[in-house]
Amino acid sequence: MEAFLKYRSYAFIAVLIALGVFFSGFYFGKNHQSEQDKVFSIINKTGTTTEEVDFAPFWKAWNLIDQNYVITNGTSTNKVDAQTRVYGAIQGMTSSLGDPYTTFFPPVESKNFNQEIQGQIEGVGMEVGIKDDVLTVIAPVKGTPAYRAGIKPGDKITKIDEKPTNGLSSDEAISLIRGKKGTTVKLTVVRTGVKEPFELSIVRDVINIPTVDTDTKGDVFIIHLYSFSAISPNLFRESLREFVDSGKYKLIIDLRGNPGGYLEAAIDMASWFLPAGKVVVKEDFRNQQDAQVYRSKGYNIFNDNLKLIVLIDGGSASASEILAGALHEQGVATLVGEQSFGKGSVQQLFDITPDTSLKVTIAKWLTPNGNSISHNGITPDVVVKFDEEAFKKGVDNQMVKALEILNK
Repeated sequence: MEAFLKYRSYAFIAVLIALGVFFSGFYFGKNHQSEQDKVFSIINKTGTTTEEVDFAPFWKAWNLIDQNYVITNGTSTNKVDAQTRVYGAIQGMTSSLGDPYTTFFPPVESKNFNQEIQGQIEGVGMEVGIKDDVLTVIAPVKGTPAYRAGIKPGDKITKIDEKPTNGLSSDEAISLIRGKKGTTVKLTVVRTGVKEPFELSIVRDVINIPTVDTDTKGDVFIIHLYSFSAISPNLFRESLREFVDSGKYKLIIDLRGNPGGYLEAAIDMASWFLPAGKVVVKEDFRNQQDAQVYRSKGYNIFNDNLKLIVLIDGGSASASEILAGALHEQGVATLVGEQSFGKGSVQQLFDITPDTSLKVTIAKWLTPNGNSISHNGITPDVVVKFDEEAFKKGVDNQMVKALEILNK
């Protein structure tokens, strides 16, 4: 779904509400100057002065707007609400970071975001992110309006209705795509292999997120995992019980099109295959001393007879990449498919005021071997480009390849 986001103690959906901020205060220099011309020395949480910042240009621009700006959009007043300008300044500050996942939420957007992470979701049902500075579909959620409309992982969205997406953060794009059930959003899509951009009109609906289903192909058991939600670990456990009861020893975990979810869910799932203490993922913060390592809980119910393949593609992101990376680098699974999306950063939500919030990238995920998931994603052991024409005829060539490897 278009609202899936990742956070510090879980990769997706849920959120940590932090009451503090990284910078605890300011002290003023050049006290003889006017309030607007002061140079502030920023103090970090350890009390160390990090740099001097001259705010005079900001206040000069503020005053020039106050004194000269004339509204030309037909409203009856020439005065722009000062608080709106403050919010705009904060949004400009986050934009200057060049990080599409660090975002300020003014009151309306903050309310919508909090409703969304609580599961009150109406939209088209797809996960999007910024890749190579372009709004890109990570994956549509199975059974949603976006899925039925034919949205595919890797699609680039250049317009939402008539608004170009160039320069939008992922959260700004999400707020435009999301809307009330029954309303329509028009997306202009650029797709690899299609010469011209095309438009899709999608009717929004309530988004119900599927989690797990299972299948068998001969003596191979298949678990299709669509998200890492709060209930995913229990459903995954039940699927593994079904696998064990089947007497089979060949398993495919299909993470294609899975945009992620709770970090805890990925750790729990990896723990069924890894001994206690084995690294699942590392969390790398700004300060190295804050680095955190998440390890297997050691359920480890399978013996050396298990043959495991994990299917990934460009729609596999965040928690999917954590699980795939852990099982691969710990020598448990062979990866088949296409390069994963590369969503390896960690966000935390801070309250700025009672009705505004700031989502900040605070860390990045590293695989057990210390490889960054961001940007490049994870490369499969066996790269198999998805054959769309074959799929239309009922042949999933990536699944066929995985079955072929397991049945050697």
